[in-house]
Formats: sequence, structure tokens, C-alpha cells
Amino acid sequence: QVQLVESGGGLVQAGGSLRLSCVASGRTFSPTAMAWFRQAPGKEREFVAAITWRGSATYYADSVKGRLTISRDNAKNTVHLQMNGLKPEDTGVYYCAACYEYYLDYVSARKYRDWGQGTQVTVSS
Repeated sequence: QVQLVESGGGLVQAGGSLRLSCVASGRTFSPTAMAWFRQAPGKEREFVAAITWRGSATYYADSVKGRLTISRDNAKNTVHLQMNGLKPEDTGVYYCAACYEYYLDYVSARKYRDWGQGTQVTVSS
């Protein structure tokens, strides 16, 4: 069974930066894509960014384009989310997720089977 563990969350002022990491452990890890989702208090979980595991395709929510960057390190079974220019509306619990099927896109949470426990990101104004 695969375990995903996120780290790197914290409290930052608006305009600041954070770098989230997600490490996968367990049985042989061979996803087709990895993603970050977030959930703000009282809101539904929403897509943030995704990256294919073998290719170089990336996907971003419109609200984070140009500010957040997803990357991966296949050798370390790790995916990162570099967050710059943070805004208060970026506040929430950030989850990483792993997908194991091939799709035309990787935006929907229903396509992901394994999830981490989440890491809190709080952006103060």
C-alpha cells in the first residue's frame, strides 16, 4: 500500500513563498500522475496543480497560474509545489494525490486513488 506524506506547510504573509513536498512510500510506486488539491474552511476540495509522472505535462488551476509551480523527482518518489506570491485566498489544507490510470487530463479528484493527510497553509493579509 502506498503512503503519501506532505510537508512544508506553515504560516506566511501575503506575497511570501512556501515549498510543499510530498513523498510516496510503500510498494512499488508507479503513478501516471501526481497532483495537489486544497480545501479551505467551509469549501469543497479543489484542484491546484498536476504533473504526469513520465512525461512533462503539467496542469494548473487558473487561480494559481504564474504563481505556483509543480515539479517531481521520480528517483525520490517526490512531488513539490513551489508557491510564490501567496494570497490569503490560498489558505487551506493542501493534499497530494496519486493517479494510476491514463486520462486526457488530471484535474478531477475522482481520478486519484491515494491521498496524503494534508499540510496546512495559512496566508495572512
